[in-house]
Amino acid sequence: SLYVSEYFSQSAQKLSFYSWYGNAKLFHFHVPEDTVLLRWLLQASRGKGPECTSMEITVHFRHGAPPIINPLGTRFPANATIRPSYNISITLSSAVQNTTFVNVTTPSAGDWFIAAHLPEAAGRIEVKGFSTPCPYMFQADMFVLRLTDMPVLEPGVPTPHTVVSPAKPLHVKVFVPKHAAGMRFELRSCVTNEKKACAVRVVLGSITLPQSFQRILTCTGNVNCSLALDSPPWEKWLQIMVESLGTANASVSVEMLASFTVCRPGSASSFLNFISLNQSQTGARPGTTGAAGSSAQSAGEVPHNTSGQRSSCLQNQPVVREDLDVVSVRYRLLNGPSVPVSSLSPTLLLLNLNTGMDSGGSLVVSLLLNKTSVSLANATVVACVNAASPVLSLNATRNCSTAFSQGYPLSVSTSSADATLIVLYPQTDDWFLSLQLLCPKGQGECSTAEAKVTVFAYLTPCFNDCGPYGQCSLLRRHGYLYAGCSCKAGWGGWSCTDDTKAQSVGAQNVATLLLTLSNLMFLPAIAVAVYRYYLVEASVYTYTMFFSTFYHACDQPGVAVMCIMDYDTLQYCDFLGSVVSIWVTILCMARVKKILKYVLFILGTLLIAMSLQLDRRGVWNMMGPCLFALVIMIAAWVHHGTKRRHCYPSSWKRWVFYLLPGITLAFIAISVYAFMETNENYYYTHSIWHVLVACSVAFLLPPRDKHKKPWAWPQKLTCRYQICQNDREELYAVT
Repeated sequence: SLYVSEYFSQSAQKLSFYSWYGNAKLFHFHVPEDTVLLRWLLQASRGKGPECTSMEITVHFRHGAPPIINPLGTRFPANATIRPSYNISITLSSAVQNTTFVNVTTPSAGDWFIAAHLPEAAGRIEVKGFSTPCPYMFQADMFVLRLTDMPVLEPGVPTPHTVVSPAKPLHVKVFVPKHAAGMRFELRSCVTNEKKACAVRVVLGSITLPQSFQRILTCTGNVNCSLALDSPPWEKWLQIMVESLGTANASVSVEMLASFTVCRPGSASSFLNFISLNQSQTGARPGTTGAAGSSAQSAGEVPHNTSGQRSSCLQNQPVVREDLDVVSVRYRLLNGPSVPVSSLSPTLLLLNLNTGMDSGGSLVVSLLLNKTSVSLANATVVACVNAASPVLSLNATRNCSTAFSQGYPLSVSTSSADATLIVLYPQTDDWFLSLQLLCPKGQGECSTAEAKVTVFAYLTPCFNDCGPYGQCSLLRRHGYLYAGCSCKAGWGGWSCTDDTKAQSVGAQNVATLLLTLSNLMFLPAIAVAVYRYYLVEASVYTYTMFFSTFYHACDQPGVAVMCIMDYDTLQYCDFLGSVVSIWVTILCMARVKKILKYVLFILGTLLIAMSLQLDRRGVWNMMGPCLFALVIMIAAWVHHGTKRRHCYPSSWKRWVFYLLPGITLAFIAISVYAFMETNENYYYTHSIWHVLVACSVAFLLPPRDKHKKPWAWPQKLTCRYQICQNDREELYAVT
């Protein structure tokens, strides 16, 4: 046999602490056909700075779709399928780098996914630039060993093969046809070259993580061995590996036979179904309202043939896949939403999810039983949702398992007429919905009975759009798209349905009121600025108070939300007003000439607006203007002190009662903003930040100029006549 090794690599990604699925870094690989060995090379590394500590990285694996993970231990939505992924832990302690290998023998071909993340996030809100987080990097590479000339078993034809030695197992494959109801594998004429008892082990199927459904058959002696499989995967290559259990130098000769039992499907005329579909979408053309209309009507009214149903093992119902958007598909039944279900043979619906771009959402299947259609009160409609191949024999004891997969059961009856199933991240494959009518006293009781079941099936990015307390986000890894829910207001879970730590509506209202009404503390600062004739500064504080109030009213995670304009606009105006308020306050304290002060006001505001557009959350957008304004203020104070030959400001009362309290409040505000805010205490720590900043501004504003009189409203706004005396001499002409 000729083996070919191939190597696939993807760029390293920076890991994040886990709070929702978007924090997990995804790697997407494609394993080629006839692969007999798969080896993952996992490389994890961290920075060398003092902020880097020991860390545990969790790596998840899954075949066919992104891994389903739950590091936070939250609840999944009701009726959702939960099959946790296979995972390993990689520890970075004293070593800067860790290399780990994971081997998978006879892996299943197709898409494989790896997701890696750090432990749960601490919830602290870090200001960008105040601290340098430790970088943790992760990279996954894939090595595959592929057999280029794997022998093929022809169904129904005995084929001799030889296992050279126990160290070199034999790999063969057989193609499973469509509508295969069963497969029988036989091992005959097993002999060794040493004329000893034959001992071999046969492994059918490939490994699919997190669960593997390989079937193992052990044969000893010269007795023929066989294994029967129900519902093998349709239209796929099935790998078979034969290993010798004898001595090291003993070769084994065997004869293998694979045979299939094929099911004969029965369905309504596809030609009439497509006529019905075309007319339902485009309408009847002129002059075709007669024969074509009656044909379409008959196709809708007669969805199946009774005689055909009795002679077939399943009834196909034609389904049309309708792509709506990214990871959004709706399935339409050509014969209407109601499906006839009988006890003689299962009714089968094909749900096509094999495009390679459908595994990043949630498959939702809902059944609704028409109670009036069931003639037997105790009858139950049992359903199974399976990938790769359907269940063709449904009963009360089976759990929807096929030869190499485990399906998901559903049932409806007159006592419980509806049922819903949510398949999270369905694997890339053909999915099948099988329905059959069961009676408690046996199938003979309901041989002539029939039930009508309404089927709704669709693929959605996020189930229920993540609910009122979540946001559905579309994530991307190279060209692959998948969706995840980002929860708010303490809600958690896959679809934001876990209310264990959820905030009550009252707590949400309190948080909104604290964050918005705390901005009213700018009113004293505005009043002080107006009283001291700093009208430009008062306008800036009014702008900041207005946009900060309505930005936080729009920024709330719960139901207490009010947005007067676009969220991004409100956020930009809030950040701009905050930084410009600090800028104009410090320049006002510098007491420079008015023309220079206003030039600096305008120039600084324009530069701040530009920097916020480049990086809105950068710490230097606030610290840069502050430091530059402080340099100007200190230089101006030194100039005033040198000119007057004493300290400036000269009044000790100004220092004790105004400057020192204002500076203290400003430093406390910066400390709270930079080091104390977390996701849990944000609503009151940020409110404290609002109060402290507004109060510090009121203390730090300098007194008004001495030549300006205080506001005197009776003198400024006069509403009476005044007799004005003209002091100029009147000149008269003398003649």
